[in-house]
Amino acid sequence: MPNSLTCAQDPPATLDTVGLVDQRLRNAGTSGSVPMLEDGDVDPWALPQLKDTGQSWRELSMAGRVLQVAAGFLKACGLLGSLYLFICSLDILSSAFQLLGSKVAGDVFKDNVVLSNPVAGLVIGVLVTVLVQSSSTSSSIVVSMVAAKLLTVRASVPVIMGVNVGTSITSTLVSMAQSGDRDEFRRAFGGSAVHGVFNWLTALILLPLESAAAPLERLSALALGAASLQPGGRAPDILKVLTRPLTHLIVQLDADVITGSGTGSATNGSLIKRWCGTEGQTMAGNSSKCGAAAGGPCPGRNSSAAQEQLPCRHLFGGTALEDLAVGFILLAASLLVLCTCLVLIVKLLNSTLRGHVAQAVRTVINADLPFPLGWLSGYLAILMGAGLTFALQSSSVFTAAVVPLVGVRVISLERAYPLLLGSNVGTTTTALLAALAGPSDMLISAVQVALIHFFFNLAGILLWYVVPVLRLPIPLAKRFGDLTARYRWVAIAYLLLGFLLLPLAAFGLSLAGSAVLAAAGGPLAVLALLTILVTVLQRHRPAWLPRRLRSWAWLPPWFRSLEPWDRLVSHCCPCKACSPPQAATKEAHCFENPEVLASQQL
Repeated sequence: MPNSLTCAQDPPATLDTVGLVDQRLRNAGTSGSVPMLEDGDVDPWALPQLKDTGQSWRELSMAGRVLQVAAGFLKACGLLGSLYLFICSLDILSSAFQLLGSKVAGDVFKDNVVLSNPVAGLVIGVLVTVLVQSSSTSSSIVVSMVAAKLLTVRASVPVIMGVNVGTSITSTLVSMAQSGDRDEFRRAFGGSAVHGVFNWLTALILLPLESAAAPLERLSALALGAASLQPGGRAPDILKVLTRPLTHLIVQLDADVITGSGTGSATNGSLIKRWCGTEGQTMAGNSSKCGAAAGGPCPGRNSSAAQEQLPCRHLFGGTALEDLAVGFILLAASLLVLCTCLVLIVKLLNSTLRGHVAQAVRTVINADLPFPLGWLSGYLAILMGAGLTFALQSSSVFTAAVVPLVGVRVISLERAYPLLLGSNVGTTTTALLAALAGPSDMLISAVQVALIHFFFNLAGILLWYVVPVLRLPIPLAKRFGDLTARYRWVAIAYLLLGFLLLPLAAFGLSLAGSAVLAAAGGPLAVLALLTILVTVLQRHRPAWLPRRLRSWAWLPPWFRSLEPWDRLVSHCCPCKACSPPQAATKEAHCFENPEVLASQQL
């Protein structure tokens, strides 16, 4: 064995080409009470049994009991208050992104030639949802364009897929607030990544199928033809009723301007709502509602009573600032409040959920039904996620609440996965009820777009959850979590690449035409598939590969390792948060040494 193996304290007899890192990652996928890794550490993805180190209730004196009850009450009030401000800050954050990007989103949607390309439609849906931070707003623009005959139903399907992918950025942003602790950040980012990976995998599978055979369009048309549509009431808006008194004091936006930006019917230049009603009614001279009945003289026959517009009573109602300036102000303020509230929520949860209390909460949330009905537990979690999202009327709020709980080990990643899938389904039922409550001229198109969204998420559940071996988002999310725990800048790179740079590149190529997009994206897609195939064979069937391809040691370090990139980032950001832990650096040195890799038996 070469001397470079001395970096490990107890090296194994043989070392495969994948290295110590992948051995650690494979163990992360196993289930058990507290799985152990080869170096003796506890599996960071497991939920360990907790021991109550404090005094029991019987051992406390009367004063101690009073103090414990008072402390519990204050913690509960602080937790509820922080959660309320957290939800309000999410609403303000969405308004800030709409002020910053809704006009751009509307201009993007107006280009029907680009939207005819399925790949371009997918990335436009992602970009628009990232810009406005609201899947409901993006879906409303799509519905308005379909109803106005500016967009066909077939061209809207890839856009709806992109909207579903783009909405997962909220949970990823929320997980960044737990980056101060490596273990919490590992689990929180994995909990957010499982949502994004599921949406991306479903879109990548269904997009070619939809382009070839249009199954979602046909299925939605069939369901639409079998149903007898009647305009119904609006969905229960519980969350908005609670948050509106505070958020409407800060800013109010004109929803008609946002929706009309895609159809070209917007007339007001500003998204900020200036006027919130009128005082007085227009009355003709011969109206019966004047004279003595009105308490004053009737105006002339050809005149009308003047109407006085009532200004909106919010912080930016009479401001002279542009939408861009207001958007940046709200963005900074909402991010500050959001991160502060999230840190307080995590601290209060860690303080409250201890010992028997934490074990009881974990047992209830992560419990499985008794044999032989244990396989139904995940599906009940899907129904629970759908029901809670329907009650909250916001998938962003639900996913943003689940991610911190995964970070503090209250919910396991295996249980968070079906909860987030149910949240995807719950937000589509909300859109369906909203479509039924819309104008009659948009009823058919709105319901069909909502059904396409519903069948898309249902197909994703059938693909990536029904068969346990195909639940690929869970191990992939764990790999993302382990990677970001070692290199925290990977989370920023994931956000920029997955939701901004790559969609922008695909959108730019789509502007040049489908031939250019296929010529540039086709070889990259083939290269990515070949890389994945070779990597899988290296781990499971290395003898099937030529000796040259049994490891990536022959590639330059920049292509096969994150270590050179990490040194570059550490040089630019010489802070403790950016640097990997010492153990991870030691493992990476063994893993990245070509002499070590080349000398081992396969």
